[in-house]
Amino acid sequence: MTKATSLWFEKKSRACLQQTTLQDLPPHFCRVKTICSSISPGTEKLVFSGKIPPSLYEKMRCPYMDGSFDFPIKYGYSLVGRVLEGPQELLGTVVHALHPHQDICDIAAHDLHIISPQIPAERASLASNMETAVTAIWDGNVQIGDRILVVGFGIIGSLVARIASLIPGVCVEVHDICPQKKSLANKMGFSVATTCGKYDAAFHCSASASGLQMAIDCVDFEGSVIELSWYGAREISINLGGSFHAMRKKIICSQVSNIPGNKQNRWDYKRRKDSVFTLLQNPIFDSHITTRVPFTNLVDKFSMLENYKGLACVVNY
Repeated sequence: MTKATSLWFEKKSRACLQQTTLQDLPPHFCRVKTICSSISPGTEKLVFSGKIPPSLYEKMRCPYMDGSFDFPIKYGYSLVGRVLEGPQELLGTVVHALHPHQDICDIAAHDLHIISPQIPAERASLASNMETAVTAIWDGNVQIGDRILVVGFGIIGSLVARIASLIPGVCVEVHDICPQKKSLANKMGFSVATTCGKYDAAFHCSASASGLQMAIDCVDFEGSVIELSWYGAREISINLGGSFHAMRKKIICSQVSNIPGNKQNRWDYKRRKDSVFTLLQNPIFDSHITTRVPFTNLVDKFSMLENYKGLACVVNY
């Protein structure tokens, strides 16, 4: 029998590694040996801290999750591994899946995305966060020549900034209150905003009231604020007086679970993921991985998420 070890949140703010025995591989499934997985610091911190509203328990479930949000729970959604067993045509291939942090996994073949040999496994683990960023760019309707502000330079904000900067003529500036993140943005080639300029669109990724307020205040006439932050059970207060009403500004929610309505007739999840992996052929995305941690040390990493100052955190197995 094959043993598998996975990360569990056994109770609020307490993680552990648990071992289980995998059953015989079901038909049309693959046994995957994990190479790496990626932590999504914002969402996984909320799950770890028990800050998911009960009304959203069902909507927040992810594939292959075990347990429930009132603990214990096994949660995570970006894993890269190599197929050990399964259909002949998949044996030995490197694949991406939406799966919690686990060293050996049984995953339905139709849930696996084959990764091109051109893309290293660590870079491929960015795929789930990349889908969030791509969806936000769609929701923001970024056009050639636009002036874009990204507020909050975490993994999502940095990927939004990077993808926007790849569109010809787009000027991207970023803002973060953390000096380490400002320095990191500069080193990665991004301009750091020093004043509240007149932007066509602002992407808010800081999960803070002050960040959202800055995004609102900094867009120009009929400008759009694309809100990517998710606050869990936390309430925030913003001022919709001032320029918001008089200048016809818009706040747009962007959320990765659905394809934007204006694309649903032509796009599906597979086409979006194919586009993400086309983007990930660019080695520039390697710079968005700032932290690496062995799977055996993952429990300790979660206790430090509250003060995390990096971008992508990749778990190596």
